[in-house]
Amino acid sequence: MKTLQVNLAERSYPIFIGRDLLQQAALVEPYVKAQQVMIVSNETVAPLYLSAVKTAFAQFHTRTVILPDGETYKNLSVLNQIFDALLEAHCDRHTTVVALGGGVVGDMAGFAAACYQRGVPFIQIPTTLLAQVDSSVGGKTGVNHSLGKNMIGAFHQPQAVVIDTNTLNTLDDRQLSAGLAEVVKYGLIRDAAFFAWLERMYPALLQRDPKALAYAIERSCQCKADIVSQDEWEGGVRALLNLGHTFGHAIETGMGYGRVLHGEAIAIGMCLAAQMSVGLGWVGAEDLSRIENLLKALRLPTQMPAELNSPRVLNLMKVDKKVRQGRIYLVLLKAIGDGIITDDYEITQLKQVLNA
Repeated sequence: MKTLQVNLAERSYPIFIGRDLLQQAALVEPYVKAQQVMIVSNETVAPLYLSAVKTAFAQFHTRTVILPDGETYKNLSVLNQIFDALLEAHCDRHTTVVALGGGVVGDMAGFAAACYQRGVPFIQIPTTLLAQVDSSVGGKTGVNHSLGKNMIGAFHQPQAVVIDTNTLNTLDDRQLSAGLAEVVKYGLIRDAAFFAWLERMYPALLQRDPKALAYAIERSCQCKADIVSQDEWEGGVRALLNLGHTFGHAIETGMGYGRVLHGEAIAIGMCLAAQMSVGLGWVGAEDLSRIENLLKALRLPTQMPAELNSPRVLNLMKVDKKVRQGRIYLVLLKAIGDGIITDDYEITQLKQVLNA
């Protein structure tokens, strides 16, 4: 088992990465402050792993709430199911909420924990690659709105993150590839050597080689932990983690939540960001080809869905947390391994990329 640390003073917490961690009570017990535990999962994950997680929390009074599965259910209406369960169980402000599932479960359980009685502790147990390398770390929680993805939420750091890599054995190929998109992101924004490693090792990752996956998860989590430790509230460098996301969130919203997986939309968004970077003279055509070729090799899309037109995507991009005084700030690339947050471009350049 590997243990990483997110250093945030009194809000610091560990990330445990390894195999056969779900039933290890000794890992989670120190992070449960009282007897009440509410486990939040979904209809897909609960039949697979809920029993094991209940074993880890056996000494506590546990309740469960099972949500429908999918991005389309990441909304305020379904969020109320968590609040209903907490209130019906007379949970107090020392209750620990446990998120068992992918990014949707983690975001919703975390947001419920941030809001319930103005904040209760929670623990992340992510079961998808995307959640393990990205959404479970850093304290971003929230739900979608019909006009914009993740526009309603809160920062609320977990007490601990427990990543059992065995859960990837039940992940379907499409979800595995979607998670690898976020892994590629870390190489692009600050680690050219890791990007080159991914170019060499992608066949092993797709074949679910345990050592390759474990390294990819560890390297991604370390990168995110380092950035979050520097900038918890996303006032500066943390925005680099949004490479491809302003484009990608617009694609997800425009297509209808759930039709394009988050990682798939981010893959397209990273290609669009790379194209913008080429147009600005920062990245060469050879590097653009490397990025597109790696994403294609990982079975990810690289082009805007034909159903979306440029004006629609541009309007959706304007409903983004990185818009300031009407300007859309984008995460672009100075080189592979060197991301930059900027609004130093002409709107015509953005429109050209969207129309390509």
